[in-house]
Amino acid sequence: MGFFDKLFGTSEVSFDVRQLLQKGAVIVDVRTPAEYNSGHIKGSLNIPLDQIGTKIAFLKNKNVPVITVCRSGNRSGAAAGVLKSNGIEVYNGGAWDSLQAQMN
Repeated sequence: MGFFDKLFGTSEVSFDVRQLLQKGAVIVDVRTPAEYNSGHIKGSLNIPLDQIGTKIAFLKNKNVPVITVCRSGNRSGAAAGVLKSNGIEVYNGGAWDSLQAQMN
């Protein structure tokens, strides 16, 4: 795993997605609404990266793990960093379609 993979979490998911979902984890797609509407994981929430900071309390109140996703893993990695720095248990799921494939 390279430096940028560690920084942005662009490598394969290194956590058990199914186990987190059984714990009630919520998937947060940080792409734009237009990107989200073109395809997304069923049941995921669309909170664009530029709005993630305004949803900290909302996500904390859920009191469940958060899995962030986007198109490639870069934006979801940035969102995961913001959420983690605010005390939220968060995992960078990377690309939404790759995570969806792992869930099937």
